[in-house]
Amino acid sequence: MAYKRTFGHIPGHPEGSTYSNRRQVQKAGLHAHLQAGISGTAKQGADAIVLNGGYPDDRDYGDEIIYTGHGGQDPVTKKQIRDQDLDDPGNAGLVRSQLEGLPVRVIRGAGGEKPYSPSSGYRYDGLYKVVAHWFANHEDAPQFRVCQFQLVKIYDQVAAGVVVDNPDLSATAESTSVQGPAPHKKTTVSKAVRSAQVVKNVKGWHKHRCQVCGIVIEVDVGPYSQGAHIRPLGRKHGGPDVESNMLCLCPNDHVRFDNGALYITDDLKVVNALNGEVIGPLRVHPRHVIDLDHIRYHRSQLPNIPLEGSS
Repeated sequence: MAYKRTFGHIPGHPEGSTYSNRRQVQKAGLHAHLQAGISGTAKQGADAIVLNGGYPDDRDYGDEIIYTGHGGQDPVTKKQIRDQDLDDPGNAGLVRSQLEGLPVRVIRGAGGEKPYSPSSGYRYDGLYKVVAHWFANHEDAPQFRVCQFQLVKIYDQVAAGVVVDNPDLSATAESTSVQGPAPHKKTTVSKAVRSAQVVKNVKGWHKHRCQVCGIVIEVDVGPYSQGAHIRPLGRKHGGPDVESNMLCLCPNDHVRFDNGALYITDDLKVVNALNGEVIGPLRVHPRHVIDLDHIRYHRSQLPNIPLEGSS
């Protein structure tokens, strides 16, 4: 029977269900493969991952996971022998799930970090959301780059647990809509506390003008822009919530910057990472001093991008 890619919970297999081996996990419809860690494709997205100690770069904090992508390992020694990339269908699938907000089932195996892993076999541990991805040097073979993904637990199971069968991501919103008001549920979420004053300062200095494209978006209450951290906040990256680590961007360029389609050189030129073309200079303000260490850190998270100097 062919695997049916489903985003969300699998009926009859609630969170906490346990399985003796990967074949049982696959038979339950939780994951497509018997060995690969990522179940997904670039077009559909990734519906599930297995966390079982496959990479030393993985980090499991329970409600937050730093997950290393697929590819580049010797099939016999399991040592990293080349860079990972987003041409791999599993890695591309997780990026698609991030962009589309698709829930990812997390299955933990006994080979994972002990505080959060089952003592034997495998356990379905619920739905997670991919919130970011980046490239980093492999811990055991730093000459090679691996793709890493940050996933956080989804506690609003009412909204996120809706089963979506074989989604056509080009379909209109009406084709999958549910009649009546969307359900609501009170939840508790752990997230970094951000300073409203820092965002206000950066937006004020630039008068809401995007530092990349120069556009000012006008809405019915006035101009609108977004504060984008250069070095992300959170456990993995440890970026500070300060003006020197923030840009004033329009929503389009915020998404492009966060997802690696744009980067900034040491001499503050904006580069299209997809084709290497210089878009132009980053718009600056004398009171907004940007820390180049954060600019370099952002570049270090992208594949095949120079870490030092300008373009």
